[in-house]
Amino acid sequence: MKKLVSLLLICAMVFCIGACGKKDEGGDFKVGVILVGDDTEGYTAAHMNGIKEAAKSLNIAEKDIIWKYKVTEDSKCYDAASDLVASGCDVIVSNSYGHQTYMVQAAEEFSDVTFIAMTGDFAAISGVDNLKNAFTRIYESRYVSGVVAGLKLKELVENGTLTASTQADSFDADGNIKIGYVGAFNYAEVVSGYTAFYLGIKSVMPNVVMEVKYTNSWFDIDKEAAAAEALIANGCVIIGQHADSTGAPAATEKLLNNGRICYSVGYNVDMLETAPNAALTSATNNWAAYYTEAFKAAMDGKEVPVNWSEGYTKDAVGITKLGTSCAAGTAEYVADVEAKLKDGSLKVFDTNSFTVSAPQNTCTVETDADGKVTSCKVDLSFMDFATMTAIYEGEVVECIKDGAFAESDFRSAPYFSIRIDGIVEDAAQAE
Repeated sequence: MKKLVSLLLICAMVFCIGACGKKDEGGDFKVGVILVGDDTEGYTAAHMNGIKEAAKSLNIAEKDIIWKYKVTEDSKCYDAASDLVASGCDVIVSNSYGHQTYMVQAAEEFSDVTFIAMTGDFAAISGVDNLKNAFTRIYESRYVSGVVAGLKLKELVENGTLTASTQADSFDADGNIKIGYVGAFNYAEVVSGYTAFYLGIKSVMPNVVMEVKYTNSWFDIDKEAAAAEALIANGCVIIGQHADSTGAPAATEKLLNNGRICYSVGYNVDMLETAPNAALTSATNNWAAYYTEAFKAAMDGKEVPVNWSEGYTKDAVGITKLGTSCAAGTAEYVADVEAKLKDGSLKVFDTNSFTVSAPQNTCTVETDADGKVTSCKVDLSFMDFATMTAIYEGEVVECIKDGAFAESDFRSAPYFSIRIDGIVEDAAQAE
């Protein structure tokens, strides 16, 4: 009898070892999340929604997701990561670029946990195998949101609402319509986004120029509102944004209601509640597309991609509901543009769609006699800009492929930082 019991115990142990070698969906798999904000801030709310949707699809219980809110971009991130490791998390995600250096510190210390630094840029060259980066191809949906804005401009001009007599300061000396953009910082991520937005508008209305104002903050309602108001005072008709609050849409709505011709294109979330008349749409991420894939890989004991970047082809990006102020036919026009982005027949940074005449500080650009870019070499090293030395050595890559700038092909985080003709930045903040 004792032999039988022992045999049964051994069998049970063998079964347990085999079963425990792979974590089933919804088992004891735990996710730790380090957030720079909370659900009151659009960017963080989008990540939270994506994680919750992924968890639901994979049967990860709510109790197995541990949230750390409003974690500053300093050693508190490392402290949060260490605490999440102690809580038994298998995967730990941070959603802000400034968290990345503290995430690598934790990854080096806790090699059996997967660390994902969202929007980060040096996982592949860090030599730390359990550190990962991911970013969507948000520039694609920024381009589409620009198309929405371009169609609105076209309607305003064609129906006689926007003319040199009705709003003279909205045209420059060459007859170009002025548009504006509220940017957080002068990082490549922001430059890539505002350039895509501008090119989307320009695909519909070629005669446009754009002014960019930086706030030096990802989330500052007052600064974003002030930047939007200043741009509109300079004559800008459309206000785009790469900043996380409702400040710019709210300011645009107020001025539109006061008789100014101006409209807003937001970021991350639907801005119609904030700006029911001024909001046209928002460029947005579907973070569930990534989190579902990453969590499933980790649960199955597979490698999480070191660099992940997808756009319309995997429904990782899109635009929010079209506002009632959008031009007639916008939905149909946008559907065609999105289909072309999905099948690859449309490239956002097609070199035939822009020219460059100014010297570049962040990449090495060659142009032809017409100003079209024929070569752009980008150094993917992670630099200490105080000493201008590489912390992690990366390759210098040629980014022009098949007549377009290959954004997010060589790493997930954006590296398009070319300053193209037609766009001006705050002189004090431009790189």
